[in-house]
Amino acid sequence: MSLGQKKIDWVGRFMPLLNSIESEYVVRKPLNNFKVGMSIHLEAKTAYLALLIKKLGAEVFITGSNPLSTQDDVAEALKENGLNVFAKHTSDEAVYMKGIYSVLEAKPHLILDDGADLTVTAHTEMPDVLETLKGVTEETTTGLKRLRALYNEGKLRVPVIAVNDALMKHLFDNRYGTGQSTWDSIMRNTNLTVAGKTVVVAGYGWCGKGVAMRAKGLGSRVIVTEVDPIKALEALMDGLEVMQMKEAAKVGDFFVTVTGNTSVISVEEFLQMKDGAILANAGHFNVEIDVRALEHLCVEKFEARPNVTGYVLPNGRTVFLLAEGRLVNLAAADGHPVEIMDLSFAIQAMSLIYLSTKVLEPNVYPVPRQIDEEVARMKLNAMNIKIDELSPEQKRYLESY
Repeated sequence: MSLGQKKIDWVGRFMPLLNSIESEYVVRKPLNNFKVGMSIHLEAKTAYLALLIKKLGAEVFITGSNPLSTQDDVAEALKENGLNVFAKHTSDEAVYMKGIYSVLEAKPHLILDDGADLTVTAHTEMPDVLETLKGVTEETTTGLKRLRALYNEGKLRVPVIAVNDALMKHLFDNRYGTGQSTWDSIMRNTNLTVAGKTVVVAGYGWCGKGVAMRAKGLGSRVIVTEVDPIKALEALMDGLEVMQMKEAAKVGDFFVTVTGNTSVISVEEFLQMKDGAILANAGHFNVEIDVRALEHLCVEKFEARPNVTGYVLPNGRTVFLLAEGRLVNLAAADGHPVEIMDLSFAIQAMSLIYLSTKVLEPNVYPVPRQIDEEVARMKLNAMNIKIDELSPEQKRYLESY
């Protein structure tokens, strides 16, 4: 058995929700005669999702959603399982985009997207794909921002299910998944202590909350930088410090960006940092830390250890960038914990099944509440946990004025 297949088999042991969906739908095959295009971080957990979609009847065409997060051994295992795979671990953007184009050339009926590269490329470069495209499910905050921008400009031509906004996705995946996997990557790639250090977290959305919570639990002093006054106040009430990035840059030992925006840390901040500061990005695209500016600013660049690049600045200090500024938990580690992704991918699978039965106008739609609740119940059942139910009297009370 190949290493890639072993990885897939391992995660399958800990994904009871996907296994439950397979048991319920494998005979009916609700995705029969559908081509499903996938752009997703291609590793063992996503591979297991892709295999489920195939078992539900679909022909699957899959590529990566980040050039460095594809695990080649897993991609090969998927090919051996009969999927159409166009992904390769690479730093070459052209090779990455070739995978995107290859999936779209298959003219999928449904798209499962992570970051919206498939959907945006179809709209901007390959509009003929839209003629047979029935709908899209989008996994990420970043992707939904892009798709809502398309809609607001009157250019979105297909319905989108906002998987990221489902409660069973962002409350768990974004918070607990990002929190654990980001620090797993930082610690395994630096082999440094977090306790007693100062951690600067840029952005206090659900992902930022998870990163900050885990940093605090590891014994660090946590500083949050924000542009949203409500989120800044929330961070303060959660017992964290809040300040501007230009001030935080002077005191931070670790910096983690989780904003979905660009140039959150750039030249002004680089020059303020301590010698030995560690920079990591946990947002979708490699633009939050201004890597281009860092490349131009430095007087020397070197590989300090695998996945860690040192940049010597004009002031003689050195800062270290993890995973080339790409998504640190996937480009330089194994991504979110298996059980967390079981929740998110159950939402994805159920949303694809939902889309396959509906005719919707172009718009960005929430995941139906019944799917959210069904996935939550499935998870509780898998954990052998029972909860109370409202009595008829209690229901009447809540519905009365």
